[in-house]
Amino acid sequence: MTSAVPTSESPSIDKPPPSKAAVAKALGSAMIGNWFELFDFIIYGYFAAQIGRAMFPAADALTSILSSFATYGVGFVMRPVGSIVLGSLGDRLGRKVSLIITMFLMAVSTGVTGLIPSYAHIGYAAPIILVICRLLQGFAAGGEWGGATTFIVEYAPPNRRGLFGALQQLSTSLAVVSAVLTALLLNLILPAASVDAWGWRIPFLLGFLVAPVGFYLRAHVEDTPHYTAEGGDAPVRPLREALRHHGAAVATIFGSVIIWTVAGYTFGAFLVSFAIRILKVAPSIAYTGTLVGALANILVIPLAGFLSDKIGRKPFLMTSAGGFLILAYPLFAYMDHTRTGASVILTTAVAGVFSGLFSGVGPTFLCEQLPTRVRYTALSIGYNGAVMLFGGFAPFIATLLVQQTGSNIAPALYVMAAALTSFIVIAFTPDRFRNPSL
Repeated sequence: MTSAVPTSESPSIDKPPPSKAAVAKALGSAMIGNWFELFDFIIYGYFAAQIGRAMFPAADALTSILSSFATYGVGFVMRPVGSIVLGSLGDRLGRKVSLIITMFLMAVSTGVTGLIPSYAHIGYAAPIILVICRLLQGFAAGGEWGGATTFIVEYAPPNRRGLFGALQQLSTSLAVVSAVLTALLLNLILPAASVDAWGWRIPFLLGFLVAPVGFYLRAHVEDTPHYTAEGGDAPVRPLREALRHHGAAVATIFGSVIIWTVAGYTFGAFLVSFAIRILKVAPSIAYTGTLVGALANILVIPLAGFLSDKIGRKPFLMTSAGGFLILAYPLFAYMDHTRTGASVILTTAVAGVFSGLFSGVGPTFLCEQLPTRVRYTALSIGYNGAVMLFGGFAPFIATLLVQQTGSNIAPALYVMAAALTSFIVIAFTPDRFRNPSL
């Protein structure tokens, strides 16, 4: 699958390049928002069982977890809406404007999530408020990833785009580490009854405290050199232009992202509940496994991004998709056969490496398929469409596959189908890492 080559759009030579301090502030403002977004989504997955019991009482534990994961997935339904609204704002009024809005919306919805009374206290109002918060978070997240990615890559020197894009994605792995450590610490210091009753609320309230820092940074950073170089030539209808003139690129982004999002949420959010509830692995071991996977991710991401500026993006993307295609089934079979903490840790470590290969080059690879004029909108639509359909509901789908088939290995088939799809799309997409313009 191919798309039109982006036009040459280097920043105006009349304006000097941004200073190192300005670049550092831009990186920080984008990364902290991306960290905040993923911390919230990941921590929800880690406490899905507790949230399910608090908000969705049911006769059996699996049905309660399914209800919780369904609500988790509902937030992703709003991501394409957010990508259209906030992406269009970002292309018309500036990346900075949209990124400030996303930070505000995520802060409010995350804080309220930690304060919702349980079903036992307010009845059906509890799950209704929770769903509203997830919808609001999903709307904000729809503009966050595309905006933060566009912001960082457009600040990068031409020969460092891969590395800068990797740094943006590094913030998501740091969010996973933060979420895992928070969940692990709470499960170690609090009795299980306390975690169920009120402990699960703490991460949402702690995450809320970080929001003012991100809001301040985003309010005091300049917009990207590439966007300001466009001057008054902003598109009037970014969505229409993106779909009419760059529809092939949007489809390419959508297809490429499928394995990235499926693997991330399957081996991240789903695997913890899977290990604890189905494999009967101790919670501390399950969280440790996820931590190991995140650390492997952190080690691989910047290395892949750095090397991609020299040898290209596609080798890393295809190795990632191919690795998940070949190893997903053996890894799930190994976990089901041994049912040990060691098997969970090995699985998350392998998944962390392959996810890191994609994360290290994916943001830049996707940005390079689009011109500056509609990059925010087109990138957000393609990315969030795939995340909504395949990633957001991955924990729900994986849990449902186990329930309906009776096989604990069934989730691997979902990962393999996603990997094959993305592998084919990436194979037919040009690698534009040598193009000096974005």
